[in-house]
Amino acid sequence: QAQLVESGGGLVQPGGSLRLSCAASGIIFSIYTMGWYRQAPGKQRELVASITAGGMRNYVDSVKGRFTISRDNAKNTVYLQMNSLKSEDTAVYYCNANSPLTLVPDYWGQGTQVTVSS
Repeated sequence: QAQLVESGGGLVQPGGSLRLSCAASGIIFSIYTMGWYRQAPGKQRELVASITAGGMRNYVDSVKGRFTISRDNAKNTVYLQMNSLKSEDTAVYYCNANSPLTLVPDYWGQGTQVTVSS
C-alpha cells in the first residue's frame, strides 16, 4: 500500500527554478527520513538531499546553497526547491522514504524528469 507520487519536474533554463513535490501514502510519514535522489544517463544514482523526522537536513556539496528540502507532515509531502539550476542538475529525480526500523524496506517514487537547458 505504500506509495510515493512525484510531481513538478520539467524543462527549465539555466538559472531558473523548479519545485518538486512527493506525496506519500501508506506509511507513517512523520517518522520516516525522506530524501531526493537523482540519476543522470550513464551515472549512478546519488543522494541529493535528505530530511529526518526531526527536521535535520543534509545536501550533496554540489547543490548546497541552491536547493532546499522541506517537509509538511500534515500533508504527508516532501518538497525540493531547486534554484539557480545548472545543466549538471539534469537528471531523473526520485523520492525516497527510509524507515527508522531496520527491517522495513525503503520506498521509492516513480521519478520525475528535470531538464536544464538553454
